[in-house]
Amino acid sequence: MQERVLRVLEYDKMKEQLLPHAGSSLGKQRVRSLKPSYSLEEVQKEQSRTAEAGKVLRLKGSAPLGGIRDIRASVKRAEIGGSLNASELNDIASMIYASRTFKTFVQQMVEDEIELNVLPELTEEIVPLTDLQREINQALDDDGRVLDSASAELRTIRQQIRSHESAVRSRLEGITRSASGRKMLSDAIVTIRNDRYVIPAKAEYRSHFGGIVHDQSASGQTLFIEPESVVQTNNQLREAKTKEAYEIERILQALSASVSGYTYELSSITDVMTEIDFMFAKALYARSIRASEPKLNENGKLQLKEARHPLIADEEIVPIDVSLGEDFTSLVITGPNTGGKTVTLKTVGLLTLMAQSGLQIPCMEGSEAAVFGSVFADIGDEQSIEQSLSTFSSHMTNIVSILENVRHDSLVLFDELGAGTDPTEGAALAISILDFVYSRGARTIATTHYSELKGYAYNREGVMNASVEFNVETLRPTYRLLIGVPGRSNAFAISERLGLSREVIDAAKAQISTETNKVENMITSLEESRKKAEQEMESAAAIRIEAEQLHQELQEEVSRWEAEKDRLLQSAQDKASGYVQQAREEADLIIGELREMQKNNPSIKEHQLIDAKKHLEEAEPEIAKPKPKPKKTKPSVDTLQPGDEVKVESINQKGHIVEKANDKEYTVQLGMMKMKVNKDNLLYISRPKQVETKPLTAVRGRSAHVKTELDLRGERYEDAMLQVEKYLDDAVLAGYHQVSIIHGKGTGALRKGVEALLKTHRNVAETRLGSQGEGGSGVTIAQLR
Repeated sequence: MQERVLRVLEYDKMKEQLLPHAGSSLGKQRVRSLKPSYSLEEVQKEQSRTAEAGKVLRLKGSAPLGGIRDIRASVKRAEIGGSLNASELNDIASMIYASRTFKTFVQQMVEDEIELNVLPELTEEIVPLTDLQREINQALDDDGRVLDSASAELRTIRQQIRSHESAVRSRLEGITRSASGRKMLSDAIVTIRNDRYVIPAKAEYRSHFGGIVHDQSASGQTLFIEPESVVQTNNQLREAKTKEAYEIERILQALSASVSGYTYELSSITDVMTEIDFMFAKALYARSIRASEPKLNENGKLQLKEARHPLIADEEIVPIDVSLGEDFTSLVITGPNTGGKTVTLKTVGLLTLMAQSGLQIPCMEGSEAAVFGSVFADIGDEQSIEQSLSTFSSHMTNIVSILENVRHDSLVLFDELGAGTDPTEGAALAISILDFVYSRGARTIATTHYSELKGYAYNREGVMNASVEFNVETLRPTYRLLIGVPGRSNAFAISERLGLSREVIDAAKAQISTETNKVENMITSLEESRKKAEQEMESAAAIRIEAEQLHQELQEEVSRWEAEKDRLLQSAQDKASGYVQQAREEADLIIGELREMQKNNPSIKEHQLIDAKKHLEEAEPEIAKPKPKPKKTKPSVDTLQPGDEVKVESINQKGHIVEKANDKEYTVQLGMMKMKVNKDNLLYISRPKQVETKPLTAVRGRSAHVKTELDLRGERYEDAMLQVEKYLDDAVLAGYHQVSIIHGKGTGALRKGVEALLKTHRNVAETRLGSQGEGGSGVTIAQLR
């Protein structure tokens, strides 16, 4: 059953896509043996490994995984005392080097305060066999040739070989250069036969050279002779080469013995590097299909957002939203042929298997996948001529097996349930099968053409209708999945669009029962209501944006008005104060003159001067001062709570309390900016009646809750720009040096907006579009300051 499900859901084809991302034969073997797990704990473990490898790729671009070799057979042979050849020893040295390099790479990331959990634990098992690697590298070159430095004995032997070869060639080249030699030789060259140096002599001069004939030409006219004068030296050369072969064998045996002392460590290195190569293969594959890590549960809940089938090209696929297992556990999908019903089934099935295999799934962030105890699928026409089974019989044989094994933790996928037989009986059978699976508590998605099943979904608790949308105007499916709306028959509408007479269509409609008409009319009404609701939602969203913009403009205008009013009032006060000061100075001058006059005119009394000055002071105009605004009560530091609206007095800006930073400061959200403000600088304004408080994750050095990528696909332009602003601030606080902004390709408007914002942002050093492996022009990579 399991192998059949993997086949019909095209699991093996998905693995073929994954295979090229493995960098070694070990990783490829691991991919080929990949199977879904049915344990939540195991799936979570594998997903965390894939996510960590993906994190390394996002932050570092790549990982050093070159040099991984399959050394298992060589290690096993060394363990039982066998001798390894030079190529096998070089592979072992390469594997040691690869493991040491990767372990150093991970240690450096940890020192850079990049939070990793899986890789440090895995590389902890790697023993850096530096001495063994050095011993092999000192004895062998990259081509597997044993070096002279491998041993003093080998160096001496090779010196002897070079000396003997030089002597032999010198003597033979003397013969070829002599006048008599040129006459007696077929060609003036020195060559080798039977591993001995010889010269090509004409047959008639055989006796002149003496020595040994090792070969002759096809015509017999040329003999390859080892002259008697070099036989002894050739013998010495041959003996030296024999010693060389023995010494090389001894060196390889010694190296093999060294390897045998580390078989456990080498086996551990092989296992670890295999797992690491597999981890990064999964991460690279996830990046190539723009996948994300799903939330996992074992409650049978599926929430796939903009799910895409990984085997369908991006330009052809239409993302779908699928939910199951929360408000309903069975989903009945209706709609026309070629409308995407089967693709929906296969997408849900394959993405579930991928998630349970530790692979990220091609969905939006925040999607949720369940870990099922078993997955069953009856999809496609598997009619067997050999078994003399009809299409219906073939399907029923498979369904019988499913019903025998289905459990509460199963996912069951039925394609065209009940098809291939009498419609009435087929529909009744389909309803009975769905009831049986539902009673077992399994999660079910079924596709059908039967209108009876549309009513079934309405009349059963826990069952929901869905349909694939069809555009009657273009006579083409849109491939959108609409949950909650059953598919209606489009036969009459399509026929009318194609030119069938109205008379024939009306006659056909008269043949349909009243109940069927009621169902179709109800579905039509639902579709119209849905479209109207979508239009109203879009209109409401536009109005909301416009209202927010207007509100912002009004707030800015009020602020400007308040500032201008305060400026004018202050100017008037300053001017009036100037006049008063001038009047005082003139009055003091007049009083002084009067006192001088008093000296000459004693009739002017002191009390008269005092009265005059008093009258002058009473004549001073009163400057109207603005009434002080009633101040808000500033509660004690212990009474301020997250969500409270406050005013930062030093900058005259309103914001909301996010959290208490320390005993003297609070973190305040001011628009898109967060800042720490001293409590004495805060003025309490109001508190929401109901505040939903959610636990905040404290930022520890490198923030664990800020992702290194922001996905804007599907967002409106204004919302997207606000998200980018906030995300960049969070990423800088998290200490990231590089982040990815996923905006998709589309019309390019969102990409241009993101690029324009990034170029002017204070925390962005430079930007570039993603490479082929990073999402291409659908992603912008930003280097942060």
